[in-house]
Parts: sequence; C-alpha cells; structure tokens
Amino acid sequence: MMTTRSRSIALFVLSAYIAFVFVQSLFFKFTGSEESIFIFSTLRDWSGIGLFEPFGRFFIGASELVASILLFIPRTRIFGAGMALGIISGAIVFHLFTPLGVEIMGDGGLLFTLACGVWIASALILWLERRAVMTLLSADRSHLAGRRQASM
Repeated sequence: MMTTRSRSIALFVLSAYIAFVFVQSLFFKFTGSEESIFIFSTLRDWSGIGLFEPFGRFFIGASELVASILLFIPRTRIFGAGMALGIISGAIVFHLFTPLGVEIMGDGGLLFTLACGVWIASALILWLERRAVMTLLSADRSHLAGRRQASM
C-alpha cells in the first residue's frame, strides 16, 4: 500500500508530466505553428468541419491550459485528470483513425507517444484518486435520484 507521502509525490509527478506536455504545446497552438496548423487543417479537411482550424486549435489549447491548472489544485485534480483524459483520448483516436496518422511531419511519432503518456498519467491519477471519483459519482447518483422522485 502507498504511503500518503509517496501517493502525493506520485500525483504531483503525474500532474507535472501532463501539464508539461500540455503547456509546452500551447505556444505552438496559439501562435499558429506550421505543425499545429497542419494537424488541425488535416482534421478539418478529413471531417469537413471548418471549425477545426483555427477555432479547434484555440479551443483545445485553452482546454489543455484549464486541465493543467486544475491538476495542481487538490480539490479539482480529478476534474483536471478527467479533462486531460478526454482531450487526449480524442487526440489518440484522431492519430489512429484519420489521415493524420501516428507520425506528424517527420516527428517519428513523438506527439503520439506523448499523448499515450498523458493518457496513462491521467488514468493513473483517476485510479489513485478513485475514492474521490466514487464519492463524486455516488453523490451525483443521489442527486439524480432525488430529482426523479421530486418530479413524480
């Protein structure tokens, strides 16, 4: 069983990894780097959804920033990890099942590998914080049950 100190260190290291990956990519997303425009334009052209570039690029960047901040506030860590897991799951799906592919502009799969690391780190945070997650989910179920009874 993990000690409180080792658990805290693990949560910090996992959060720091996610934030590092997300925050370092903000410069590229917000300044319109060639690689970011390529990624979101490829998704726009593939999907036919014009909002992917530039709106999607800015939206994903802002969402990654919010998730990174939430990860370092103990009371909101599970929300940050949940956001990160959702964002990065989308990225992994796009890498695997669209013309985007695993290798972007000759990066050797680096972005995809970082995305997989973020997915694992997010899942580990949610697992380490599983009591808080279950408490939140059971409170939500209780709230919904109460609303159902009130409407009858």
